[in-house]
Amino acid sequence: MAFLPPWAGVLVYFFCVSLAGSDFSDLYPPLWLKSPGQFSDYRVENGKYIIDPWVYSERMGMYKILVNKTASYFENFAPDNEQNILWGLPLQNGWQFRTGRLADPRRRKDCGYESGDLLCISVDSWWADMNYFLCALPFLAAVDSGIMGISSDEVMLLPPPKDQTNFCLNVSSCQSSFPEIMSKWNAFYQNLQYPSSSFEDLLKYLWAAHASTLENAGKIFEDRLEYYSKPEADFGRNWCVAVEYLAASLFPTTLIITHEFQKGLPPRMLVNGDRAPFISDFTDFQNTVLLVLSFLPRLDNSSGLFWMEIFNEDTGCKKGSSRAFNNS
Repeated sequence: MAFLPPWAGVLVYFFCVSLAGSDFSDLYPPLWLKSPGQFSDYRVENGKYIIDPWVYSERMGMYKILVNKTASYFENFAPDNEQNILWGLPLQNGWQFRTGRLADPRRRKDCGYESGDLLCISVDSWWADMNYFLCALPFLAAVDSGIMGISSDEVMLLPPPKDQTNFCLNVSSCQSSFPEIMSKWNAFYQNLQYPSSSFEDLLKYLWAAHASTLENAGKIFEDRLEYYSKPEADFGRNWCVAVEYLAASLFPTTLIITHEFQKGLPPRMLVNGDRAPFISDFTDFQNTVLLVLSFLPRLDNSSGLFWMEIFNEDTGCKKGSSRAFNNS
């Protein structure tokens, strides 16, 4: 049997301390309250809602509608939709925006920068393209499942300024281009509507869809990592490996837990010379998380999964998130 490495124990400690001090204030991602919250907030052309996912507020609005429309299925878990496990998606997008990861990595344009269009999402950004798949596909699959209250042909996403063939723009094109991924997201929404589904059941379906989406997107956009410093590119690759372990351990992506966990993520883009745990403008928690992520690709699957299981159990994440459901 594998044993919990010392650095993993340190990460558990930091996470527990962070979580213990959490409250409900200021948990939402940037511009959440100002982003569209219903389909009628978007423009309509020829009977279709037109959404530009290359504008941060409009992409965030897609997440906001998704979280709002699924709220009733999580109302028995905790008040205020806090236990909705879809919160992980908009919170991750918000962290990417806040840390400059949605901007043009080569700075050939002012897309995503305060000196230009801050809300612009660059198609050259690896993070933005990966996130597109974790926005458009779950959103359009939700439309297709019927829980969004509109028909499958009533919404259209605008394409990016280039590389349009890499992206699906409506329900039918996503089903045609990525049938397996759409099927997994549809399975999640189908089980979400079953009263008999447990919290753990929903996490299984969510993570199956999430991991499949990330894996496919990673194959398409690998070349985008060439636009970044080596530390940032390595972090992106390591993050994808970490997601595999998070998925296997059924990490609960609820509002509070995801928000607190994100306190360990890099608060800015990594540059040449950044080396955890010695990055001076990072917190101890952020340095520790970055160091742990750098080790994950070197672990065998059993060791990595063992650590993630210990991580969940020691922090009480899985137990705490499912307690409301089990007691309802």
